[in-house]
Amino acid sequence: MTQPSLRNIGVLTARRAALAILLASPMLAQSATPGAGAGPIAETASGKLRGAVEGPLHVFKGIPFAAPPVGTLRWKAPAPVQAWQGIKDATRFGAACIQPSNRVQSIYAQDIGTTSEDCLSLNVWAPADASNAPVLVWIHGGALRTGASKEPFYDGSRLAQRGVVVVSINYRLGVLGYLAHPELSAESAQGVSGNYGLLDQVAALDWVRANIAGLGGDPSNVTIAGESAGALSVMYLMAAAPARGLFHKAILQSAYMISTPALTESVHGEPAAEDVGTFIAAKLNASDIAALRAMGGQEVSDAAAVAGFAPWATIDGQVLARQLVETYEHGDQAAVPILVGFNSGEIRSLSILAPPVPASAAAYEATIRERYLDLADDFLRQYPSSDLQESIFANTRDALYGWTSERMARNQTAIGQPAYLYYFDHGYPAADRANLHGFHASEIPYVFGTFDATPPRWPKNPDTPEERRFSDALIGYWTSFARTGVPRAADTPAWPAYGTNAAFMHFADMPKASTGLLPGMYELHEEAMLRRRAAGTLPWNWNTGLASPPLPKP
Repeated sequence: MTQPSLRNIGVLTARRAALAILLASPMLAQSATPGAGAGPIAETASGKLRGAVEGPLHVFKGIPFAAPPVGTLRWKAPAPVQAWQGIKDATRFGAACIQPSNRVQSIYAQDIGTTSEDCLSLNVWAPADASNAPVLVWIHGGALRTGASKEPFYDGSRLAQRGVVVVSINYRLGVLGYLAHPELSAESAQGVSGNYGLLDQVAALDWVRANIAGLGGDPSNVTIAGESAGALSVMYLMAAAPARGLFHKAILQSAYMISTPALTESVHGEPAAEDVGTFIAAKLNASDIAALRAMGGQEVSDAAAVAGFAPWATIDGQVLARQLVETYEHGDQAAVPILVGFNSGEIRSLSILAPPVPASAAAYEATIRERYLDLADDFLRQYPSSDLQESIFANTRDALYGWTSERMARNQTAIGQPAYLYYFDHGYPAADRANLHGFHASEIPYVFGTFDATPPRWPKNPDTPEERRFSDALIGYWTSFARTGVPRAADTPAWPAYGTNAAFMHFADMPKASTGLLPGMYELHEEAMLRRRAAGTLPWNWNTGLASPPLPKP
């Protein structure tokens, strides 16, 4: 297969970077020391922690789960955290991981405070009387490039009040979390590089297994959950050999099963990850990895982003054995129940992922027929030319998020695991006025019950009895699933498993169970992906619809 030139790698990485921007009994005791030193004490394998009492909860923040990945530990798998003497204060969030400073001022942007390479920490919200409680580990989104566990709308209080121990984690981002390079592979005993952010997530789950009983949680009942890049991370973890056995259920909100770069060869139109790393080092005028490690963390992060680095996991044969679509269709993923779904208006707030509207309906239809060949009629039935903007938004949504959600539901069902599919179609006045009905991530304030903690530019959620009832329903379903593997909520419809009836839950004004989500959608995008994969030179991601290369014939 022809390897891409460094110039082509630059074009590909820059394009993907631009898109990625948008994209046991508890060993707890109450401290007898009055004043600032008062708070619950927890035992961990590395030492004692003092947290805070927040109403009915014990909250611990900024708990280190791995050694700081600095100096010679930059671009290495996470090392064990060093034990400490005495009692460590755990009442403040740790620093967010370093991320590019030129963040787009979108509805998702907010001040995340201090950032640092010394960022591998997690936070715990636990009922004060918790003992062997179910555990939910939240992995934040942000295109593997931005975000933090301390973002206010990820506050775990409302979920913990339902009897669940909530853990939110940091992981290395951007070039600091996902750089592959021949020198880094040579340093590794496994001969691989990249995937450092993913290995951080594995290390956090290792910490949970070893320590969560001391904070009231049950290490044998752990659910991993995430949205967007957090859900992508959940898919990676379900496929990753080092994560096997560390969790028992999974929640995926707006996941996207896109093609993934391989370590040393160009596959599916993606340059080899090591070649990208070599290209980025050259753009940063670094002669070797030692020179890159000598640069400041923020300097490396910013310069790599400007050079076009887009973070993705790497198919390396060790952490990830093969493309996600292949892992899942062969049944080699974690055999756990899942709750999975997507939002009706995903692309309304991610319009950079959608191609521009063409000049006319005729031009739209002509392009689709040219690109989709014998699938064109199916495509145009699904995404007609009668409303070009809505059809473009819907197609991009489905190619990324809809197809992924239903494929996950089908794949888990095929290995005998229950899968619960949803379609989040809930609007509210401020979002609807901004043409953002059901936008990407709009379910998060409802899942966490954090209406008052959204980012500054976020369409304000109305704190009304109706909206609170809707939020209570989602909190009920999510926490029930974490507890038992079956989503149930008081005074709401039963949520049937996907099963043989293609059942799903429609979250509109209130939850409603139904069957047959968007008939024909899955089949169309599955066929397109299969043809691209068979060709071997075409990626499957947001290059869909008008932006699709001509599909190979069957």
